[in-house]
Amino acid sequence: MTHTDSDAGAIAERVKAALQSADLDAFTELLDPNVQWGAPDDNAPSCQNRKQVVRWYQRGRDAGVRADVVEIVAGKDHLLVGLQVRGRSGEGGAVERWQVMTIRAGRVVDIRAFDDRTEAAARAGMS
Repeated sequence: MTHTDSDAGAIAERVKAALQSADLDAFTELLDPNVQWGAPDDNAPSCQNRKQVVRWYQRGRDAGVRADVVEIVAGKDHLLVGLQVRGRSGEGGAVERWQVMTIRAGRVVDIRAFDDRTEAAARAGMS
């Protein structure tokens, strides 16, 4: 499978489908082996490879956390993914969260989690 950064739109649809259906196998295929996941300015991200990222998502699923994709915007080499998350302990109802995914060579190489859409969109170079 050969991709370029310019196909973020096609990757966006695949990311949306995988997250919406909670298909971890499909999501795993989209992740670079050395993908990192963490807070916006975390120099030592919580997850530093595909196995750790998938394990993080699986732990959430096992704990009853569910997320609906409510927005996905493709930029040149970033995706802005808006999620409505339910089932997080201590948070009644659903909360909105955003992820900025960096795409290189057709794979997600970095995921940053945000509580604020404006900050996430700015980080992704989008309005």
